[in-house]
Amino acid sequence: MKPDRSPIRLTRRGFLRTSARQAAVLGLAGSAAMSAARPACAGSDTTPNPFAYDVSRLEKFDPKLARYTEARQFRCPRPDARRMALGPGGNLYVAAGNYVVILDANGTPVNELALTAAARCVAAAPDGTVFAGLRDHIELFDAKGERKAAWASPGKKTWFTGLALGNQGDVFAADSGNRVVLRCDRAGKVLARIGEKNPQRDIAGFILPSPYLDVVWHTDGLLRVNNPGRHRVEVYTLDGDLELTWGRPSMAIDGFCGCCNPIALALTKDGRYVTCEKGLPRVKIYQEHGALDCVVAGPEMFPDNARVGAGETAADGVRAALDAAVDGQGRVFVLDTVTSRIHVMEPRT
Repeated sequence: MKPDRSPIRLTRRGFLRTSARQAAVLGLAGSAAMSAARPACAGSDTTPNPFAYDVSRLEKFDPKLARYTEARQFRCPRPDARRMALGPGGNLYVAAGNYVVILDANGTPVNELALTAAARCVAAAPDGTVFAGLRDHIELFDAKGERKAAWASPGKKTWFTGLALGNQGDVFAADSGNRVVLRCDRAGKVLARIGEKNPQRDIAGFILPSPYLDVVWHTDGLLRVNNPGRHRVEVYTLDGDLELTWGRPSMAIDGFCGCCNPIALALTKDGRYVTCEKGLPRVKIYQEHGALDCVVAGPEMFPDNARVGAGETAADGVRAALDAAVDGQGRVFVLDTVTSRIHVMEPRT
């Protein structure tokens, strides 16, 4: 499939116009027009939120696409859960408040690591080494939970929001503040800067209206990175060459709506993409080149998240979001950052 590398430059107003035209084809034009004309209010504040649109009509989708069911759910024992990752033994590593909380697959606490500031993202190596991303630097812990190192911040505007580990000692850090993915060695030395705007390399650059840049490494040796402001996913080599892009702004279930989606990524064992969206909180799976496969969870599973995404302010002032991780059995673990609950989704048999 030939990569679609054409840049998508849409303002919020332009996106709404585009979405309205697409919705007309789907018989949803009336809903789209009403949504744009009648913003919802934010919580108890009587001042309308101009960016909070009524998307309730979009919550429905073909039930045949729903191929997962919730097996169980549990709450992270620490509040303010932000991101999570799977690690050795199938344990979950959750960045929550000033901690990395380690849980088994049933939600039973195993250990926790105290940090010097709020955790923004996390990754765990097969040997048990934990990489905790704080806003402006990364801290390392050994398998026993002892702090071993703290990398220097790469810049004043750094805001780490995603971490991934390669199989050759590479550490990939998504820096939303500088709109780049850093490829580092295990000592923190920057080896490459991936995804920065570069016309000579046919790279349009990341558009990040809010700090939701994620990165996932796959055994094929390629990186998957979300570009939420362009409503797409991008695939890069370790040297920073852009191999493939897919995704489109759309109110249809197979697209990404809102100002900036998807906000988080995960990969199944066979290389399919798991995407998370905010505003209209949902988790979907796409095939290798971007064809929609199925829906893991819809907005009905995350009512508190949907309410915050519609305009209410979360308790800590951070917008509502979801994160996902996939284990070797194909189960999708979905973190709701508003409730700090983790939903365990299993494929339907």
